[in-house]
Amino acid sequence: MSATAPHRSPQVSKGDGSMVRVLVVDDEPSLTDLLKMALRYEGWDVRTAADGVSAVKAAREFRPDAIVLDIMLPDIDGLEVLQRVRADGTETPVLFLTAKDSLDDRIAGLTAGGDDYVTKPFSLEEVVARLRGLIRRSSITLATAKDPVLTVGDLTLDEDSYEVERAGTPIELTATEFELLRFLMRNPRRVLSKAQILDRVWSYDFGGKESVVELYISYLRKKIDAGREPMIHTVRGAGYMIKAAG
Repeated sequence: MSATAPHRSPQVSKGDGSMVRVLVVDDEPSLTDLLKMALRYEGWDVRTAADGVSAVKAAREFRPDAIVLDIMLPDIDGLEVLQRVRADGTETPVLFLTAKDSLDDRIAGLTAGGDDYVTKPFSLEEVVARLRGLIRRSSITLATAKDPVLTVGDLTLDEDSYEVERAGTPIELTATEFELLRFLMRNPRRVLSKAQILDRVWSYDFGGKESVVELYISYLRKKIDAGREPMIHTVRGAGYMIKAAG
């Protein structure tokens, strides 16, 4: 785990200009100290908790904008903490930390309502980058709640119900496909580079693996454009763009 402060990126702040609040829950003091340092370096307000009961209490009092939550805690586990937090009616994005790296653990955590998952050992840069993405996405969702439907030509995307239709025909998308399409539809007729898409949709560095963007663009095309006039276009050497057909 890196003990150095992450590279400073453009700050993520709330719409009202107030500090982003992050709750860090882990029973390893050295780890929470490092995370606190890194997150405060981002300009965020950070509170920590060392066990599950304290975490639930802190979440109710502190009302964080994001929670970093270890699954293995000395009293109740992180999944139980999350269930109690969700029972209070909050949809605060949660980034799980765990030493476990099995598929079953990933599924259990994300099914319980977590938004992302990092296995130990991890770099501080990765945790900060993933948190930045979670906070940015949740802030965008809140900011656009008054008008949740995006429309480009005969394609519509409802950010509240996660329903997508083209010419009235429902289209089933995975969570990642939905995020990719949403980013494209928020920027109609604008060329988006692979780097921009990686940063916005995946929210952390894939080590330059821009091929993942090409792969998901191909998935989207099969669902959005198959048998229809295409809406998703490749701009050679620049990126991708969505625009109304015709």
